[in-house]
Amino acid sequence: MSEIKIVDNEVFTLDKPENYSGLYLPVANEKGLKSSVTPNFGGDAKLNQNAFLLEPVSEINLHNNRSVRNIWVNVDGKGVWSAVGASAEEENKKFTEEQDKSRITAGFMWQTVTRESTKYGLEAAVTDFSPVESDVEIMHVKLTNKSGSVQMITPTAAIPVYGRSADNIRDHRHVTAMLQRISTFKNGVVVKPTLSFDERGHKKNDLSYFVCGVSGKGEAPKDFYPLVDTFIGEGGTLTRPYVVVKNIPGVPAGSTAEGKEAMGAFRFETCTLLPGESAEYTIVMGITADAEVPAKVISLYDSTAKVQKALEELKSYWNEKVNVSCSTGNKSMDSLMKWVSFQPFLRRIYGCSFLPHHDYGRGGRGWRDLWQDCLSLLIMDPKDVRSMIVNNYGGVRIDGTNATIIGSKPGEFIADRNGIARVWMDHGVWPFITTLLYINQTGDVDVLKEKVPYFKDEQCMRGTELDKEWTSDYGVKQKISDGKIYEGTIFEHILLENLCAFYEVGEHNHMRLRGADWNDALDMAAVRGESVAFTAAFAGNLKQIADLLLTLKNEYGWKNVTLLDSIKILISDNTDYDNVSAKKFKLVEYLSACRHNVSGKTVDVSIDELASDLNKKSEWIMDHIRKTEWISGKDEGWFNSYYDNDGQAVEGYNELGVRMMLTGQVFTIMSGTALEDQVKDICKSADKYLYKKEIGGYRLNTNFHEEKYNMGRMFGFAYGEKENGAVFSHMAVMYANALYQRGFAKEGHKALNTLAQTALNFETSRIYPGIPEYFDAKGRGLYHYLTGAASWFLLTYVTEVYGVKGEYGKLTVSPKLMAEQFDSDGNSSIRLSFAGKKFQVTVKNPQKKDFGEYKVVSASCDGKNLFTVENGIAKMDMATLDSLDKNKLHTVEVEVE
Repeated sequence: MSEIKIVDNEVFTLDKPENYSGLYLPVANEKGLKSSVTPNFGGDAKLNQNAFLLEPVSEINLHNNRSVRNIWVNVDGKGVWSAVGASAEEENKKFTEEQDKSRITAGFMWQTVTRESTKYGLEAAVTDFSPVESDVEIMHVKLTNKSGSVQMITPTAAIPVYGRSADNIRDHRHVTAMLQRISTFKNGVVVKPTLSFDERGHKKNDLSYFVCGVSGKGEAPKDFYPLVDTFIGEGGTLTRPYVVVKNIPGVPAGSTAEGKEAMGAFRFETCTLLPGESAEYTIVMGITADAEVPAKVISLYDSTAKVQKALEELKSYWNEKVNVSCSTGNKSMDSLMKWVSFQPFLRRIYGCSFLPHHDYGRGGRGWRDLWQDCLSLLIMDPKDVRSMIVNNYGGVRIDGTNATIIGSKPGEFIADRNGIARVWMDHGVWPFITTLLYINQTGDVDVLKEKVPYFKDEQCMRGTELDKEWTSDYGVKQKISDGKIYEGTIFEHILLENLCAFYEVGEHNHMRLRGADWNDALDMAAVRGESVAFTAAFAGNLKQIADLLLTLKNEYGWKNVTLLDSIKILISDNTDYDNVSAKKFKLVEYLSACRHNVSGKTVDVSIDELASDLNKKSEWIMDHIRKTEWISGKDEGWFNSYYDNDGQAVEGYNELGVRMMLTGQVFTIMSGTALEDQVKDICKSADKYLYKKEIGGYRLNTNFHEEKYNMGRMFGFAYGEKENGAVFSHMAVMYANALYQRGFAKEGHKALNTLAQTALNFETSRIYPGIPEYFDAKGRGLYHYLTGAASWFLLTYVTEVYGVKGEYGKLTVSPKLMAEQFDSDGNSSIRLSFAGKKFQVTVKNPQKKDFGEYKVVSASCDGKNLFTVENGIAKMDMATLDSLDKNKLHTVEVEVE
């Protein structure tokens, strides 16, 4: 059994990586091309759903697909060898002593696989990456003669070009091959289909798909094999291609072909290698609308020096971007944190699609994804977050719901990727959480006064009815009766998201589940389903909004907030909150007032009145949940999280076994709904019923032993898979975050550390460094890289574990580190940026005490007393922060005892 070894920071190695299923690395830049690359250089490459350079792959294709980025070497007198290990011969030798020696070395957006064949006396070092400056993928190949004699080699690059939409995998695959127009030029093969095929409406195609190459000496290929069928030959395969085996000449540059599956294959001149001598080759592939690009781009990388320069630029670029790093004395954990910090950037590039496990959707991110990814950007790359926040509040409807998919342009929204009118009841929670973090990190309270429009489409009355007056001519921005676009403050948007949710309740007086909440798989309880979990989350929001208002009054002199007049219906009313019908009536009254257009008239509401109203609502929710949803047992207890479509509580002591879900515990703890003794009981219960150390820690739920068709598709999954009882990283990390916020650092550390150690245990997780979406019933990490868990893990580590966070623009430090997180000298450090300044914060705990046994007694910056310390919290004010040199790394030392 091989193991992953950390070389330095994010760089790791793994021997014989092809012996482990499902491994792949994301390789991309920020210009458009997105690839996945396996140890054998399988995977795919694409711009979007409709433009795939290489054939689209799902996880299952990684082991059954022969279509890879191959480099064949015809070794004179010995046979043919695949430099990437993708040959029928090498597959036959797998798991035997004759298997090639191989090792992957990888970092952010690059991998190098070295492979040595005893039989052929050759070593290949194949590096794959996407350069920062060009929208292409590069393979650089170095072939070295490891034998004791002179060898003659003939290399052939062989990359099948798919060149069309992912939809055509099953929809007219053969017919769309007839559209292919293929040509060869001096350095490679270009494929330009005539049409983008779609029976709903074909379109003229403007994209070219290309694969080109050059030797390390600047020499172009000798000849070309532009068609799959002629390359593999009659009865041949991509792992045993006829023309390579027989060393048959290809066609010259300037040749054309059409109507067949395309092949980006070409042969270089035969090369003589002395013992120890090397030959190098570069393959460049991409997609472009500019016909001149293929010929031009090869000149940018036509020497080994140019390729190496581009690779070093790539490494420097991503290391500068991923500017959070930890030093705890645990090299593996510190490296994992680098990868976790990198993962939110992958979400920005790939969305929630376009990696092999993420074989759903058509690209882009959803509403929830955007706001949660902003959490990590506020830690690492905050400069554009303000504009992102402002633009994306434009996706909120006047009824407090929102567009579910963010378009490709800032402030662009559509209703749903599948055209389905669906409301996720949790969506109103996340924007305020992100905005409050932004305000605390920056001190920019004025962002709340920014005016933005509301999204408008056919949905109205919180998605329960259609606005028959709306047409596409109306546009997608809410209007006043006179036809002008209405704009409200960001604060008004926040208020509506939370107030409307408060009144939309089910028969048990908790907020309706609707289409689902955070758990998308709770999607079969739209009529009578209720989410106690997110009702608690909204209660936390309402309380924090009230606290924010009082700070704005006391610290910034705000007296009133200006709101759309109809919102007064939802404020300071005399509604009996215990009366479900009365609450529904109040909501309908408001929704009816803004069904199509709004009045555009505004009123000023005093801070005191509004804060009091929000606190009243928050307290009512929390008290109601405590009274009605607490499940009590002997020395244990937890909250019921949901009601199903039959109106029955989902959790409790059932004849089929104990039913407990983690989600309800997370948000009752995080919001403050759970009292301190209840938090202790929840921890006991979670440890007893949900925790399984060997597979990652806290599972999402116990086994219900029932296919609950009255709750959601999750209960149709096998237990331990995805939402049905897997260790779902996102919720496990939020559980840790909630515990840290409430001062239960030991319990929070247990949740985070178990997750991290499982990810790092390659024998169990079988993933490269990072946090996957979930660990299955055996502890294998699945759906790697693209998960909101990474943002929450980073946020928790920075703001809770190290306790480095903002407080209305001030820098505060209040660590909650455990003894094991300090090195042998009692130090634990984190490097990060705050307020545009670079800091290395070192917590000094020479006695290696646990959290709870120490408190902050002093703090310095660059050896100067620039902090104040009160109640165990070190603070630096904004004026002092502003005076610091933005180009210098500032050393902060925090003494605890």
